[in-house]
Amino acid sequence: MDIAKTYSAQQAEQKWYKYWLDKGFFRSVPDDREPYTIVIPPPNVTGVLHMGHMLNNTIQDVLIRRARMKGKNACWVPGTDHASIATEAKVVAMLKEQGINKADLTRQQFLAHALDWKTKYGGIILEQLKKLGASCDWDRTKFTMDDDMTESVIDIFIHLYKKGWIYRGVRMVNWDPQGKTAVSDEEVIRKEVNQKLYYIKYEVANADTPSAQHVIVATTRPETIMADAAICINPNDERYTYLHGKSVYIPLINREIPVILDNYVTMDFGTGCLKVTPAHDLNDYELGIRHNLPVIDILDDDGKLNEKATILVGEDRFAARKKIAVMLEEADALERTEDYTSQVGFSERTNAAIEPKLSMQWFLKMKEMAQPALDYVLNGEVKLIPEKFINTYRHWMENVRDWNISRQLWWGQQIPAYYLPNGEIVVAKTAEEALQLAQEKNPALTAADLRQDEDVVDTWFSSWLWPVSVFDGVRNPDNAEINYYYPTNDLVTAPEILFFWVARMIMAGHELRGQKPFNNVYLTGIVRDKLGRKMSKQLGNSPDPLDLINQYSADGVRVGMMLCSPAGNDLMFDESYCEQGRNFANKIWNAFKLIKGWQVDDSLANPNAIAIEWFGSRFNQALTEIEDNFAQYRLSEALMTTYKLVWDDFCAWYLEMIKPAYQHPIDSETYSKTIAYFENILKLLHPFMPFLTEELWHDELFGTRNEMDCCIVAQLPAIGEINAQLNAEIEVAQQLIAQVRNIRNSKQLSPKEALPLSIKVNSAINYNQYTTIIKHLANISSIEYVTESINGANSFICGTDEFFVTLNIAVDVAEETARLEKEKEYLIGFLKSVNAKLGNERFVANAKPEIVENEQKKRADAEAKLKIIEDNLAALAN
Repeated sequence: MDIAKTYSAQQAEQKWYKYWLDKGFFRSVPDDREPYTIVIPPPNVTGVLHMGHMLNNTIQDVLIRRARMKGKNACWVPGTDHASIATEAKVVAMLKEQGINKADLTRQQFLAHALDWKTKYGGIILEQLKKLGASCDWDRTKFTMDDDMTESVIDIFIHLYKKGWIYRGVRMVNWDPQGKTAVSDEEVIRKEVNQKLYYIKYEVANADTPSAQHVIVATTRPETIMADAAICINPNDERYTYLHGKSVYIPLINREIPVILDNYVTMDFGTGCLKVTPAHDLNDYELGIRHNLPVIDILDDDGKLNEKATILVGEDRFAARKKIAVMLEEADALERTEDYTSQVGFSERTNAAIEPKLSMQWFLKMKEMAQPALDYVLNGEVKLIPEKFINTYRHWMENVRDWNISRQLWWGQQIPAYYLPNGEIVVAKTAEEALQLAQEKNPALTAADLRQDEDVVDTWFSSWLWPVSVFDGVRNPDNAEINYYYPTNDLVTAPEILFFWVARMIMAGHELRGQKPFNNVYLTGIVRDKLGRKMSKQLGNSPDPLDLINQYSADGVRVGMMLCSPAGNDLMFDESYCEQGRNFANKIWNAFKLIKGWQVDDSLANPNAIAIEWFGSRFNQALTEIEDNFAQYRLSEALMTTYKLVWDDFCAWYLEMIKPAYQHPIDSETYSKTIAYFENILKLLHPFMPFLTEELWHDELFGTRNEMDCCIVAQLPAIGEINAQLNAEIEVAQQLIAQVRNIRNSKQLSPKEALPLSIKVNSAINYNQYTTIIKHLANISSIEYVTESINGANSFICGTDEFFVTLNIAVDVAEETARLEKEKEYLIGFLKSVNAKLGNERFVANAKPEIVENEQKKRADAEAKLKIIEDNLAALAN
């Protein structure tokens, strides 16, 4: 490898990704190793890579690469979701551009267009994930409408129907007038909307007095007055006792409706009178059931007024609202309007305002399935990371409602229900099986007499099977793959789909296999910009991930994302993090070039024994922290510990300690030890920075490797011996070197000017063994040990020892006094916080012994430093 060239990230990324694929490093088949399995949260087939995908898939790739390097059989299953509503909307829009109306097509013709669209665009996001370095087993790529996946969906539908858990009925649903389909509660986004509150006058029939001829009703939806079935008041509202037993006329259409009494009405909201529209509001619907009111649905599926409205037929609901307001005003039936802010539901997929609508739909009973899924989380068998989401999960599961699983679409798995001429239903896997069941009821029936339900199942009804169906565990529940890979290990996903994907997968896994589908659920935060706004196309604050990769490299972007992504907490993303990642890659490359450029002299003795021993110990100390962070799923902290180990300990300290003088050779023992350390560093870095590490791994610096001896499968280093005393003493040496450098900078002295150092030793440190390091890195001419403080010298404290640098410059007493007073003030505050912690009985009783011991050591060190500072201040005062 030509070390003079600059590292080309793009070339390395293309080269090594293709190499990994060609050599089958991502491929997994069952064997005798421990499996480690992740199933990708399938992105919508309509999707392109965004920052949330970048974060989610970087985390998954870090976990899967790490498992692979631990010798596990790592299997990461990729795939896409058919996204019924979003995909159908895109296909309909595409056809409209071509002058084709969906209504003019047969179902099969439309599906042919949809499949063409999916073939052309559906794989884009998976190809983009490859640019990130995602090491998925691409041979296992699944699509939720693959034939085997569809068959699995049909099988579970039939299974649950036979158990009596799936049923059909008329219920109030969330209707998307643009998608022309029902959507689940979880697919409704609530937004604050500025509206008008309309105060409408309803004429009272047979009014007792002239002053009681009208009643005022406040509503935000005047366009639905034609669907009113009653006016409701609270029976305890003394203002309206005159309305008891009365009826009123709906303005503009003069239809008479009763006044009903119900405690549901809040007396202090609006006017205290409520218009009851059972067909267009869930609460009104339930009121209507209690009071046996008629249901008048005045809106078509596309949100336009129908014939039952009698006026403004064919008008869109929002256009009708404006026109109704004008008509009411002209009829002297509008008392006033006022500005009003309220929450309105919008479809997550089309952003259309949701219309509550009575509809015949298919439902799945959830109570029976929710309890086992709740138990898995509450008893810790499925761990939510972080745990703060357990209460949210518990609330959802304890208040679960039946799942509306039917959608009025063509793109998706068609519901396997067939209608007989008399309205009876048979549920079967195929039309042939349905006919057999139908003929058991009526032998005279033929295939032409049966009509399959037009609806498809909710997309989530396919993706809830994902951890089972990707291994064909629904159709073939005892196959070798499902028995080997299931349950999976880690799921990485977003908190907003905790209920309608994560919880449902747990339900399906328990129902199908009596097992949880995964052990851990790592919940990522929302990617926000540095102002705290959620990244979105609408705001224009989201960078193109591929542009970031081109600019900062895949490794740089991965590091940038991971540095600011604590589990479950939103991350404030800034491109500077990616720049930091790229700079880190450059630091590693430059360290490689430095080592590669050294000449080796086998005749030289090793002068770096202490430095070599220290870095080995420090590496093991850091490795302990890294392993603990991974065990606790603190991936950001694991990266930061690795980052500091490489940048600070290896590059800034170790390499400087051992670096030979300019144009001088290095001894062979130090050289070989350094290469071994660097190789272990590449292993630690690989899950985070796969491309750079693989590129360096194959350099001749590390010897000859065969084609399968790659960093991607290198065994992660095991934790070795830690010399805690050596680590602590080198830390003191590092502090004193930094202090000497600070003195040089503050006094504007040349780095080349050697300075004398005096040490007053109060600790048990033997500085003689660190003399070479201290003299080399601090450019010290001589080291002298003293028993008294040296007046007039520049002094500082490291640990509990005092250090003095004597310069040919007079010490400014006032300046030195001010510096020491500042240190004293800091130490007093520090001691106060440590004493408060140690004085807390709960902390002392519950914290690990080593943590308490560490706090006690902090107190002792601080007290010793404080005494030295007070002595020095006294000396300066004299």
